[in-house]
Amino acid sequence: MAYRKFQSYEPSYPLLGKDAIILGSQDPSHWGIVEPLPSYGRGIELPGRRYRSLVNGYMLRDVVITGDNGTIDGQGSVWWEWFTSHSLNYTRPHLVEFVSSEYVLVSNISLLNAPAYNIHPVYCSNVHIHNISVYAPPESPYTVGIVPAVLQENLLNHSFNIPVSDSSDNICIEDCNISMGHDAIAFKSGWDELISCLGSEMSGGISDILVEEVHLYDSLTGIEFRTTTGRGGYIKEIMISDVDLLNVNTSFAAIGDYGSHPDDKFDPDAFPVLEKITLQNIIGTNITIAGNFKGLKNLPLLLYVYQISPYQSILLLCRLGNVHMFPGFLSPYSQNHAPNL
Repeated sequence: MAYRKFQSYEPSYPLLGKDAIILGSQDPSHWGIVEPLPSYGRGIELPGRRYRSLVNGYMLRDVVITGDNGTIDGQGSVWWEWFTSHSLNYTRPHLVEFVSSEYVLVSNISLLNAPAYNIHPVYCSNVHIHNISVYAPPESPYTVGIVPAVLQENLLNHSFNIPVSDSSDNICIEDCNISMGHDAIAFKSGWDELISCLGSEMSGGISDILVEEVHLYDSLTGIEFRTTTGRGGYIKEIMISDVDLLNVNTSFAAIGDYGSHPDDKFDPDAFPVLEKITLQNIIGTNITIAGNFKGLKNLPLLLYVYQISPYQSILLLCRLGNVHMFPGFLSPYSQNHAPNL
């Protein structure tokens, strides 16, 4: 993994003052309707088009959304109710979305109650997201903090820090406090059409990601890799280190049969690849399940476990299905990134 130092422009004055609040309307007629992203070919929740995000940009350069901890509040409760009752006409909107843009800065603001995602950079380069607070109630359905889309060659560092290249390039997320109903940060790379926790939308592939100095607490799952038959693609070369887990039900999970497809036109022989994933320097307190690993019948997960003490007690806390485990084996990748769980 070759990582680059990230630099971004920081203005000398706040643009969203301390007591300033931008409210999203609870009237769906106030939200425009746009076409689905080409890497999905449909809305995430419903076929066809989707509601436009509250703050959005297309093919922009040098964009700054910052302030003195001002607030963007999506007032998402009505959207959550419509989602739960299956009353939506289109896929829910996000709070902030940039498509095919570069040099985007989002900092020093609070994002509350997004209808779905909070920040969604898609096919973007040089995006810096730092020092923000993101919140939605734990019961809010499928609300997600930050969703970088269509990724390869990533870095996640010091709370969250990500450079990305190929379709998305040089994205940095750091020093953020995120509490959501679903995922805090989710990497995604398309849903069957052209090309993602990591997955489960990963038909194009997710690779070269470094996660370090992360604090996770009061969560159902800490870090999860999700995919299923027919997705193809890959999740590989992932380094996760220096993670503190507190009051987490399942520390780590890798699920090979997660979720479904938008239609029945997927390739049943397109098996996903999960490989070269390293965990190191992980500390957990009040953990129920250390790991939940479930491979596919035709493609079992291969786990190389080493430098764990005591080894037997760790295994007793794991759930395994279609998994081949090899204690004490060092792969060429792990020899360069030796974990110490």
